[in-house]
Amino acid sequence: MRHRHREEEHPNHERWLVSYADFITLLFAFFVVLFATTYRDNQSIRRLSRAITNGFQTMGAFSAGTSGKTGLVPDVGTDSAHPATQPADPGTAAAEARMLDLKKQLEAAMGKELAHHEMALQVTPQGFVISLKELGFFNSGQARLLPGADDKIVRIAQVLAKRGLEIRIEGHSDDQPIHNAQFNSNWDLSAARAMTVLLLLVDQGGFDPARLSASGYGQYRPVADNATTEGRRMNRRVDLVVMESTPRPAQVHPATTTPTVPSVPKS
Repeated sequence: MRHRHREEEHPNHERWLVSYADFITLLFAFFVVLFATTYRDNQSIRRLSRAITNGFQTMGAFSAGTSGKTGLVPDVGTDSAHPATQPADPGTAAAEARMLDLKKQLEAAMGKELAHHEMALQVTPQGFVISLKELGFFNSGQARLLPGADDKIVRIAQVLAKRGLEIRIEGHSDDQPIHNAQFNSNWDLSAARAMTVLLLLVDQGGFDPARLSASGYGQYRPVADNATTEGRRMNRRVDLVVMESTPRPAQVHPATTTPTVPSVPKS
């Protein structure tokens, strides 16, 4: 029997390429998924950032060193391939325009007080806030206005009253205990200061009482640290929170009915 000569087989050193190719394919798929997820998240972030930026640009600066702050942020809207082309909400745009005009008028009317840090303008989630500092309006521990402070508040009222806005007047204090013949607590003091401003807005500012409300928060809503003198000074304030007017429900009057007289059958 003739034996066939078999050549010796050489080992295959390239089999690792199969595993490598599989690994590269999986890695590619993994990064594609990551990119798709990140891209979608970035679209949402861009829409939110664009909406906030538009609000910043519309409202502008409300006091020195606060350029770009705003509180009226347009709705972000739904997902879209081109979010920038979505039309703005006419109601939101109109409200922003009104607040921008209000800010300009207040800056023109109260420029001196703003420069002397007797008051400040800012935007919070609750609304446009006009902050009256104790420095320019009240003596420490008292609810009576300083001489000339009523004229400042009347100037503010002249800008606000003709707009039909709603104002919530909030009294605030620091955390230093107070107990004197007039006030038993900081709550009493803050509420009394808020009422002083409210009555002045009505009596001398010509404000509609139906659009005003007052409250006292004492030391429980600070804007700065009460551990420092400067922080306590900032916390002693009366805030005028300006809000867009809301439609008021029509008053329901009890219906008047004419009593009916039963007919008498003829005999």
